[in-house]
Amino acid sequence: MKNKIGIIIGFILGVAGFLLMFKIIFLNNITPEDELAPGIVVLISVLNGLLFAYIGSLIQNYFVKKRA
Repeated sequence: MKNKIGIIIGFILGVAGFLLMFKIIFLNNITPEDELAPGIVVLISVLNGLLFAYIGSLIQNYFVKKRA
C-alpha cells in the first residue's frame, strides 16, 4: 500500500480540486435555467483525477529513487 500512496493522493486531489474549481468558477456564473450534463462533469473530473494520479506516481517514484 505504501507504493500506491502517491497515486491515491493524486487521484483524490485531482477529482476534488476539479469539482471545487468547477463549482467556484462555473456554477456561480451559470443561470439556473441553463442545463448542465452532469455525466460530462463527472467524466472530466475522473480524467483529471487520473492525470493527477499519474503525476503523483511520478513524484513518488522520483523521491523513492532519490533516497535509495
